[in-house]
Amino acid sequence: MTTTIVPIASTHPAFDQVAELFDEYRTHYGLPSSPENTRSWLRDQLAERRIAATAAIRADQVCGFITVVIMPASLLLGTAWSIRDLYVAPHHRRSGIANALLHHVIRDARAAGALRVSLQTETDNVSALKLYTDIGFQPVTGLELLNLTLESRS
Repeated sequence: MTTTIVPIASTHPAFDQVAELFDEYRTHYGLPSSPENTRSWLRDQLAERRIAATAAIRADQVCGFITVVIMPASLLLGTAWSIRDLYVAPHHRRSGIANALLHHVIRDARAAGALRVSLQTETDNVSALKLYTDIGFQPVTGLELLNLTLESRS
């Protein structure tokens, strides 16, 4: 079965399917389903170019997506791409979709002259870590990820 990898804008015919899958992705990580809020948030992020989204489509069905943020790499006067989200619908896993989405982003980043592509995942996500290291991603040592949680706006 042929998989087509396509960039997604809020005007793309597959946008609603991507938004549905994005909501499924959120629930996968324990958040409550909120289809309308998810659709609105995703539409805003894409419209403001805060993220770029790409979908994998098989037989007119979105079966996976990846989102990327392009950031300045100020010391090297270039850019770095950060993969923020990667999700494949459960019944499409282990079929090469995540691999295809990752390779697509890597090719686009290379073509754009990016200096690196980064991502993060949980330490217990063994299958994802294997996929990423098999492609060539390497763990970063000597850095700490720090967060400052801000009060909710709601």
